[in-house]
Amino acid sequence: MLIAVFTFSMFLSATLLFLVEPMIAKMILPLLGGTPAVWNTCLVFFQAILLAGYLYAHGAIRWLGRRAQIVLHLLVVLLPLLIVGLLPLHLPAGWEPPAESNPAGWTLMLLLTMVGLPFFALSATTSIMQRWFAASGHRDAEDPYFLYAASNAGSLVGLLAYPLLLEPLLRLSTQSRLWSRAYMAFVCMTAVCAALTWNSPRAVRPGAAAADPEPKPEEAEKLHWPQRLRWIALAFVPSSLMLGVTTAITADVPAIPLFWVLPLALYLLSFILVFARKPPISHQWVVDRLPFLILCGMCPTLSQTRFSLAILLAVYLLVLFGAAMVCHGELARSRPPVGRLTEFYLWISVGGVLGGIFNSLVAPVIFHSVMELPLVLIFAALLRRTNEQPPASPAAARRTARNDWLLPLALGACMVAVILGLARTGIQPGHVETTLVFGYAMIWCLSFGKRRLRFALGLAAMLVASWTYAPYGHLLLARRSFFGIYRVMDSANGQLRYLFHGGIIHGIQNRNPALSREPLGYYTRSGPAGAVFAAAQAALPRGNWAIVGLGAGAMACYLQPGQTLTYYEIDPLVVQIARDTRYFTFLSQCAPQSTIVVGDARLRLNDAPDHSYGLIVLDAFSGDSIPMHLMTREALALYLRKLAPGGILAFHISNLYFRLAPTLGNLAQDAHLACLVANDTGVTEEQIQAGKSPSIWLVMARSPADLSALSSNRSYAFGWTEVYGRPGARIWTDDYSNLLSVVKSFTKVQ
Repeated sequence: MLIAVFTFSMFLSATLLFLVEPMIAKMILPLLGGTPAVWNTCLVFFQAILLAGYLYAHGAIRWLGRRAQIVLHLLVVLLPLLIVGLLPLHLPAGWEPPAESNPAGWTLMLLLTMVGLPFFALSATTSIMQRWFAASGHRDAEDPYFLYAASNAGSLVGLLAYPLLLEPLLRLSTQSRLWSRAYMAFVCMTAVCAALTWNSPRAVRPGAAAADPEPKPEEAEKLHWPQRLRWIALAFVPSSLMLGVTTAITADVPAIPLFWVLPLALYLLSFILVFARKPPISHQWVVDRLPFLILCGMCPTLSQTRFSLAILLAVYLLVLFGAAMVCHGELARSRPPVGRLTEFYLWISVGGVLGGIFNSLVAPVIFHSVMELPLVLIFAALLRRTNEQPPASPAAARRTARNDWLLPLALGACMVAVILGLARTGIQPGHVETTLVFGYAMIWCLSFGKRRLRFALGLAAMLVASWTYAPYGHLLLARRSFFGIYRVMDSANGQLRYLFHGGIIHGIQNRNPALSREPLGYYTRSGPAGAVFAAAQAALPRGNWAIVGLGAGAMACYLQPGQTLTYYEIDPLVVQIARDTRYFTFLSQCAPQSTIVVGDARLRLNDAPDHSYGLIVLDAFSGDSIPMHLMTREALALYLRKLAPGGILAFHISNLYFRLAPTLGNLAQDAHLACLVANDTGVTEEQIQAGKSPSIWLVMARSPADLSALSSNRSYAFGWTEVYGRPGARIWTDDYSNLLSVVKSFTKVQ
């Protein structure tokens, strides 16, 4: 019974820990524009609180007797229930993110206010309960590390339950109430474990020498700093990789819990497997295959090839799992006796926090791309233990050491030569060119796999050499912010200039001065955007316009005398790029007097006068999708309040992965609005080369008559059709949304 009670208690505490992470992240997403960086920042917070919990547990075990520990820990877990207004968890009133600066610090403070105390109480439970069990006198008490596997199993269940069960079925408010009740059950289970431990046979006075429940540090195995530093490094790599993989796979898709939890679930699964009493996968088998996995993980960065999301998911998740199995396997193999248990978990937590800080707070400042991912893969190659045979003689040792540097250098030089040689021939980028440049290099680097340093240096040489490879045009600018990675590039022929957010084009301008005022991309005059602006100008020739999402500013060129334009843009970096005439001139040429309001549109639109806009365009994108909080019943009510009589709402819903029209159709039907959609995806190759992109636009208005100029117009190659909601589908609100229900495809190339 004892082992069952402790196992269930740790399982429950871990389940609650990892249920609350995606739930809280989803609560605060609307305040920050739905950016994937919210999740990474949340993970840094959770890792930091986890470290604080382990530090508290280590101190309590070291300096307090067991009964004092029990009393203190019961007070800690009870405190969230005693603070009025803390539970159920909710967004506190009056919190608004900064508009002009990086909101990471603000996000951390908000999380501390919302969930810091209960998360701290839960995070300390793993170490404390394992030590209570170790002092219980049970026959398995000498090696309680198997309880860590139970804890991670609970973490995995909590993670997967959220996107698969809680999110699709329950509102956020209901989720929070259920979590709070489960926390009360956790408090009760903690009290039961405390009662079982209080009078256990080994629970004697701290000063008793015969059966002291907590071995003194000097009685435990002596630890040296190289061992501690190795534990930190082994924990750092999987933590950093988990966040790097999350950033990579969510660069162009919405920040939804499923994509958050998949990397974290594999991260936890590796802990479960390696700390099991009988690990099901051979550690050495995974170690031997890690070089191949690392090369696979480096391939997208090196080749700059646009893979489908399905391929990226498979590759990155497999690489993460392999690296985590190796690093966590090394941790499990080097775990100390039970006397050093809390310190062991403490150093693991330090490594995890450092990995989170590196990815979420340091990398966005010092790197202009997701460079942290390949760098940590190279570090993982350095940490891997190999069965390197010592050289037979000093001369052989010197020759081997010299080759460890010279062979990677030769690899990088050959790559640069091939890249520059192909560039001079004028061969267009394609699979053949990519294979010529990188295929042989990866095979060559793989041959270094048995030499740890040589393999790591080979990876570094390939990474540096790949910087000379520019398959998609000339790069002018690469910048990174909390909200994403931006690149400004010229096409190979120099005719067009592009603004990329991740792998998605968010603006195109013709570099010919005579054509530079012509909106291109998704906003061409021959596309649905042109039709929408023409209809709005005909209905309200002197109206005010609001556009949510700036991009390169192409829609400013539809502005006519007597009209005013206000942009709402959440990312100050986008404003800098669009206003910089070295890159784009839409704003300076077409609408130099336009107003740009920085901040989330849901918050900033509240400040605009009611009924002030004849046209509101929703073109804000997180990767390749409109942020979810801009597509809810409450958001639509706000737009209608700001829309002038006879005005039009226009949504740009072009998307590789999600079918958004039915969801918006449900919202329109719920609000009794007329709703039309235009699908202009039959774009020819010649039009694409000239700068036109396929697009899908949806419009709403209070009356069908307000959209008659669109529905009756037959001068375009596309048509406008009525949109109806899906029968029985739930309306999206600020309290409920489910992107999995509108999945279209994850197999298209980005």
